[in-house]
Parts: sequence; structure tokens; C-alpha cells
Amino acid sequence: MNENTEEKITIIEGPTPTFEQIPELWVHGLSEGAMQSEMVMTRLRTFNGPSLVERCNRAWHNQLDIQLEYRRSDGLNAEAPIVAARHMETDEGDMLLLWLRMPDDSVELEIGYEDDIDDDFDEDNWDPDGV
Repeated sequence: MNENTEEKITIIEGPTPTFEQIPELWVHGLSEGAMQSEMVMTRLRTFNGPSLVERCNRAWHNQLDIQLEYRRSDGLNAEAPIVAARHMETDEGDMLLLWLRMPDDSVELEIGYEDDIDDDFDEDNWDPDGV
């Protein structure tokens, strides 16, 4: 596999996944990156949870990204990086828990310089002691 290739787990059928905010603090350490993002979790039913977790582990071991590909509620396809995965067996069947880094498009960072010096600053009458 090419080193620049991204792995994907694709939701083929079913509704748009529900993304839950994460109360656990440990997962927020995984959200470091160049872009502002929010950490969320989703629970998905699956027939092959252990093999999907193994695909995630293999990608991370090879220092590759792995994405969850899903259809948004507006019908468009979207992807989100998977940062952690866990398989659980439940009464309803296999469940795949995925922790995702969702880009936070609503957050904008502005870096700038604000001039606190008054425009009427008179350099000749300036007192460095503030008296």
C-alpha cells in the first residue's frame, strides 16, 4: 500500500451516524493538529467489529490516517479522521465505537496585534514611571 494512502471505514447503508460529545478528558489529547477540531464519538452496528478495529490498529501502526466515510443528513458524503476504536458485543449484536476528530468550521482563530497605545501619544511628554 502507498504510504500516502488513507484507509477508510465506509458506512454503506443506514442513517447518518449520531455524534456524541465526549465527557472523558483523555480523548481530547488526541485532537492535536493544525486545524481546530472537536472530539466526538459514534456507535455503529457492525457484523465485523474486531476486523474493523484491527484495520484501524494496522493503519495507525503504519502511521496512516484512517477515515470514517458516511453520508450526512443533507445527502452529501463526508469523512472524519478516526482517532480511537473499540469493539463491543451487545444484546443487539456487534457494536463499533469510534472516536473521531470533527473539523470545527464554526471556530475561527484570529491572530493579530492590538495597539494599546493611544493615537494621541506624545513622545516628548511621556513619563516612563507613569507619574
